[in-house]
Amino acid sequence: MPHLEFTSQLAQHVDCPPQQTVTATTLAEALESIFSQFPALRDYVMQADGGLQQHVAIFIDGQMLPHGESLDLAVDDTSQIFVMQALAGG
Repeated sequence: MPHLEFTSQLAQHVDCPPQQTVTATTLAEALESIFSQFPALRDYVMQADGGLQQHVAIFIDGQMLPHGESLDLAVDDTSQIFVMQALAGG
């Protein structure tokens, strides 16, 4: 089952589990499983049109998901999904 982790920085802004294993075959299903338990997290992570918020970054097995990429990416029992606050600087 895919394993999701949420950073402590993200938890400072919205209620979310530090980590959780879910039953899912796509990234979208994995996120939806978490959103059903932590509804405020959906609005913090997702835009109204279904895309990722600009201030959020997701990594799957160490690879960053580019913004605008479909969330219908396949995940499996060994997938590690890391959700974090995107960093910005100047």
